[in-house]
Amino acid sequence: MHATPSEEMRLNSASIYFYIYIMPMQKHGTHSNKRQKLKKKLTALSSLKGCHTMKLAFGNGGAGAMLTTPHQFARQVVLGRWFMVFSSVLILSASGATFIFGMYSKALKSSLGYDQRTLNTLAFFKDLGYNVGILAGLLNEVTPPWVGLSVGAALNLFGYLMVYLAVSGRTARPPVWLMCVYICAGANSQSFTNTCALVTCVKNFPESRGVVLGLLKSFTGLSGAIFAQLYLAIYGDDAKSLILLIAWLPVAVSVLFGHAVRIMPYRSSNRQGGSGSSSTAATTNSAFYRFLYISIALAGFLLVMIVVQQRISFSHAGYAVSGAAVLLLLFLPLAVVVNQEYRILKEFEESLRNPPTVTIQEPTAALEMVEPEQQSATVEREASVTSQHQLLPSSSSSSSIASCLKHMFTPPPRGEDYTILQALVSVDMLLLFMATICGAGGTLTAIDNMGQIGQSLGYPSKTINTFVSLISIWNYAGRVVSGFASEILLSRYGFPRTLAVTAVLLLSCAGHLLIAFGVPGSLYLASVLVGFCFGALWPLVYAVISEVFGLKYYSTLYNFGTVASPIGAYLLNVRVTGYFYDAEAAKQHGGSLAGVDKTCMGVECFRKSFLIVTGVTVLGMVVSLVLVWRTREFYKGDIYARFRDTAATASAKVIPAGDSSSVAAEEQQPRKEGE
Repeated sequence: MHATPSEEMRLNSASIYFYIYIMPMQKHGTHSNKRQKLKKKLTALSSLKGCHTMKLAFGNGGAGAMLTTPHQFARQVVLGRWFMVFSSVLILSASGATFIFGMYSKALKSSLGYDQRTLNTLAFFKDLGYNVGILAGLLNEVTPPWVGLSVGAALNLFGYLMVYLAVSGRTARPPVWLMCVYICAGANSQSFTNTCALVTCVKNFPESRGVVLGLLKSFTGLSGAIFAQLYLAIYGDDAKSLILLIAWLPVAVSVLFGHAVRIMPYRSSNRQGGSGSSSTAATTNSAFYRFLYISIALAGFLLVMIVVQQRISFSHAGYAVSGAAVLLLLFLPLAVVVNQEYRILKEFEESLRNPPTVTIQEPTAALEMVEPEQQSATVEREASVTSQHQLLPSSSSSSSIASCLKHMFTPPPRGEDYTILQALVSVDMLLLFMATICGAGGTLTAIDNMGQIGQSLGYPSKTINTFVSLISIWNYAGRVVSGFASEILLSRYGFPRTLAVTAVLLLSCAGHLLIAFGVPGSLYLASVLVGFCFGALWPLVYAVISEVFGLKYYSTLYNFGTVASPIGAYLLNVRVTGYFYDAEAAKQHGGSLAGVDKTCMGVECFRKSFLIVTGVTVLGMVVSLVLVWRTREFYKGDIYARFRDTAATASAKVIPAGDSSSVAAEEQQPRKEGE
């Protein structure tokens, strides 16, 4: 009974959760003081000898002494995990201005006198700014999320405000290169909001990443239709004022809710086998489904309003009522947040009625005899390494470079945390990158040109705006379906997300062919297919990156994946679609576009370009199938097991200071990449 007990202690996780994360929000002492007191109690327990179980009773007087006042509960809600999700939803609902470029592109073209190729060049720089978020990722690696959100707000205000001043004639007409800078800066702000809000939520809920990605990206997809309703309610039917709304609204949302977006300690939901009752309210997927139901109601309302506004002329008061209803639905998830925090509080009170049990397990005598020998050997090895470093100081720089290069090409197994360089040179990343260039480039080309496609096929202006809004709605549907359905298929049937990428690319080919052949009335279905496939692709790509390459450097790797979109858009939109459109327009106007109307009419305007887009998308399907083959064994296993193990270890184990280095060293040992 004199053996040193192990540090493994099984505690009621609801009590630990409360004392570490909720108690600091109540007026019973400061954050650090309560954490230190809890740590001392647990350390004292770990030093007990000859004990096997004991009951702990925290607090004074049980549950009755811990009654929470309304002010304290409100503080708990605002600082809680679920309010962080709600804040991210609002921020991302205002970060999809790039998807409604078609609604104000005609105003840009007419007021500044651009031809189609120049307009497509502006669209490319818009996509470039939106998708090139490497700086946002690197900044989010070393600073809190609110810093990135603040930078994004500043860029958004500057970029889109300058575009509005140029289009409205309040400043001298800027050169094309300066307009490209303005729109690129404004769109780049959305890479900061996407990175800081979305990546933070994925890290806070790693076992539900498919659901989280699908939900949050779906609100990004809806943001185009949300902007359309709000600008009609505030400014009326004025495309130039839409640019002004894009300039100030995302900034206001980031300022009001950006403080709530932050990394929080993860609590495993124990979805596979464990009871997990104590952490149910903190990490359960049921709350995400309630968010989903509200988003479906919002999408349904927006779809109804789009159809009704197409057929009936609304007054400004009617648009104002519609905008108010949109805002009400956007803030309705706050009720889910309050309900979840109330459940967390009730679980804590229930845990106080059943004091937690601490189980202390004694090691065997053999382990005790081995331990001193291991410590002695470790000391000898450390002394040897230290002496070697002292003898070879001049070679430290070259050896570190060689070690970096060596580890770059010896990555860990799939699912472990890759370094940035290991991921960038990985064959898996290159295959995913190529497939995304082909798939996203094609769908984004269709979205950016939807206004001109409708005009060339003879659709009225009001109907063209309907197409753009439909793309936003089906963009939302694609993100929801791919996020939630892929998570269900993966967890229940082992269906790999990489194969879902292939299916999305196949479906998008149908939309491209409908545009290419210009079947009468087919543009409605084409806009549905293109919007759905564009939305469905991104949650899958982001989830694959997080699953294959880990979450440690996810902020940067997430943004590397988005770079594929502007590359594809430049090749297919600017170099292919813009070229063939202007060539056909010149043919219709006598061989030159100088000093004449630059509009092209007829099916031939986009036929050749979208046949090429279809062929490129088929190539992306073939590349994605290679990735499916390479990752087939990885997706057959339990890809979330390491997160449950880590969370269980964190809640059941007290590690004295300095003892975690050996564990971290073991986890970072490089291994050969499996085929």
